[in-house]
Amino acid sequence: MKRFQFTTWFVFILCILSFSACKTKQGSTTKVQKTGVAFTNSGTLSDVLDKATAENKLVFIDFYTTWCLPCKLMEEDVFPDKRLGEFMNENFISYKVNAEKGNGVNLATLYSINAYPTLLFLDREGNVLERKIGAAYHRELFALGEAAIASVQ
Repeated sequence: MKRFQFTTWFVFILCILSFSACKTKQGSTTKVQKTGVAFTNSGTLSDVLDKATAENKLVFIDFYTTWCLPCKLMEEDVFPDKRLGEFMNENFISYKVNAEKGNGVNLATLYSINAYPTLLFLDREGNVLERKIGAAYHRELFALGEAAIASVQ
């Protein structure tokens, strides 16, 4: 009988602790601040080029696939970088293109993309200023962006 009482009390206390751990404080919502490269949600390259013209910026395109490990590493380690994001967002309209889905297949053909990731820096007419096949980390991406900017000045 004592064992039954102990087990009952133990389960009761465990339930109370579980419920109190799941409680959230009202009014204490935490807003997540997004940093890094801001990719546009535009559906077409022509929309991206129009936006770049309107904002007097160049275009950065990340051609990726869902199975590409270097693409995933860039997504996790490079694009979220705050300093890189500030530079890219100030100078470029950034556009992610899944090269195996939807209009991405046509764009990959148009720009002769056959390896992933492939990173392109374009002028406002869609001409390639800089091309990088494979992953680029922070320094290299800065250098590519700066070279693209210098090529139109």
